[in-house]
Amino acid sequence: MSTHLIHRGLAKNKFKENTINSFKYCFNKNFGIETDLHCTLDNKIVCFHDFNLKAKFKVNKYISKINYNDLKTISNQFRTPIPLLNELIKISKNKYYLMLEIKPLFSKLNLIKLIKEIKNLKQYSITSFKEKNLIDIYKINKKINLGLLIPSTWSIEKIKKKSKLKHVKFLVLEKKFLSTKKLDKINKEIYYYTVKSKKLFFNYKSKNLIFENL
Repeated sequence: MSTHLIHRGLAKNKFKENTINSFKYCFNKNFGIETDLHCTLDNKIVCFHDFNLKAKFKVNKYISKINYNDLKTISNQFRTPIPLLNELIKISKNKYYLMLEIKPLFSKLNLIKLIKEIKNLKQYSITSFKEKNLIDIYKINKKINLGLLIPSTWSIEKIKKKSKLKHVKFLVLEKKFLSTKKLDKINKEIYYYTVKSKKLFFNYKSKNLIFENL
């Protein structure tokens, strides 16, 4: 059975990405979500895509260099509060799949904190483009479902090679690989991102898709 997740909670254009309101809307429609994780200076794990606040909030500060209370103050000024991971977990009520992408390299301290925060979740996975995050998590807890995000520039041979690694439980590939038959022989689950057209979604709905605004 395929799994369909909403990218950054973007189910409707009227909702801003990675916000409590967008996540709630997805859950009300019975969809799980994919979201992005960063860690603040005071070690709070938040759901936000960019490394820097400049594009969204016109403040040239990196999330890793700012305390959560200051981050909250800035985002609230734009009526787009950045949620804590704990807040997302609470509203999911352990009913919906959460795919959690670690954006930067997390320290061991922050990885341990992340593992503690998700310990009671039933449906979740952790992904990252940064393989070291997955390796370090695997060393701490081998049971966690870990997915490697694959750059669109990688060759089929390189993807196949990475799929054989023990710490890689599944792959997350760019949608251009949807029609690549050679990947069908990989003996691991594959998700595809980011599907933005209804035609593409329905053509490949038998596969695991990460989509938005459909």
